[in-house]
Amino acid sequence: MAHISIVHTTEYIYRNPVGLLRHKLMVRPDESHDLRLHGATLKVDPEPTSVYWKHDVFNNSICYLEWSETLRTKQLSIVSTLDVTHHPDGQPLPVYSLDEAAELFPFSYDAQEIPDLARLAERQMPDPDRKVDAWALRVVSEANSKQTLKVLEAMTHAIKREFRYNARYEEGTHTAAQTLALGSGTCRDFAVLMMEALRSFGFATRFVTGYLYDDSSGTTQGGGSTHAWCSVYLPGAGWVEYDPTNGLIAGANLVRVGVTREAGQAMPISGGFIGNANDPTGLHVDVSVRTLPKI
Repeated sequence: MAHISIVHTTEYIYRNPVGLLRHKLMVRPDESHDLRLHGATLKVDPEPTSVYWKHDVFNNSICYLEWSETLRTKQLSIVSTLDVTHHPDGQPLPVYSLDEAAELFPFSYDAQEIPDLARLAERQMPDPDRKVDAWALRVVSEANSKQTLKVLEAMTHAIKREFRYNARYEEGTHTAAQTLALGSGTCRDFAVLMMEALRSFGFATRFVTGYLYDDSSGTTQGGGSTHAWCSVYLPGAGWVEYDPTNGLIAGANLVRVGVTREAGQAMPISGGFIGNANDPTGLHVDVSVRTLPKI
């Protein structure tokens, strides 16, 4: 169990005063058995004229900000602060029990579940030369096991071992094929690679956005910013999360904020402005996490 505070700061700087269009935020997690939300505050400067919350098609909590049409500003600051307890009943071990039909890789989903999982099992990105397929087949063949959990663990470790982590601050996510060609990427790129590789076998996967915390090893990547990983639906275990950036089965130090079908649907903060294309001069993102006294 960890009681933590997460402060997510995003600052935009503009050369000339600009107008602000509607902004969409995915920064607030929903409560669950593995996360208790004690408080969530949002501080925005300039102050918006309208702030409202909705649930999107995936049931994520989404905040929308709107400003007066007459507003002009040279900066925008958005600070989200969360007070949460992660795994309030204690951190479970990363051991999962699968239905017998899903124990060996690959497997097929039950007919009752296919209609609900179908879109999540479809390939979302082009792979014209089938290089993602070839990479996935090689990794599975090298896993030296037919057990589903061991194959997924091997794929997570393979991404960590074979690809170089590079922070990239511009918007957008590479396709799985692009990541293979580059041999490097961000946490979002690696999550997409694992998702598309597993979808090539018909597995249902989701993109997960959230925060990385409690890194005492000094070797994990993706801290100090938002983080991304993926989840895979395994009958008997449900949605199991994997962090291929760090070669981990997710759980102990990953706070899930939102889940989507593809990466483009999971932008922590997005929006626009009224001005010239060269007006933006700076973007600063910082995520700080600190442990609080246990409740």
